[in-house]
Amino acid sequence: MIMIRAIIRPEKVSAVLDGLLEAGYPAVTRVNVVGRGKQRGIKVGDVTYDELPKEMLLIVVPDADKEFALKAIMENAKSSDKGSFGDGKIFISKVSEVYTVSTGEQETDPLSVEELKEV
Repeated sequence: MIMIRAIIRPEKVSAVLDGLLEAGYPAVTRVNVVGRGKQRGIKVGDVTYDELPKEMLLIVVPDADKEFALKAIMENAKSSDKGSFGDGKIFISKVSEVYTVSTGEQETDPLSVEELKEV
């Protein structure tokens, strides 16, 4: 399994969430964050805004579904056809274990997109 952390513009969250849902990924965690990228913020006149509002979406998917989830995020997170500075970043990391809090059970075989479509 992998965890995808997508840090995107706040105004693109609805489109990305809709895209993930349509692609078969309804489970997403959303967190308000602030930060800056390589440009070190935005300078307006003499004022530099170096803590810009962003949203972080976290989603865990089977390794085999990585490309489907990435495509859903990238297609919907761009601010234009070409994209622009500040559209965000996506980080991917391995997930070694997952537990359900209510039951205490370890999830060893999460459903893939294809299995979800059959249910």
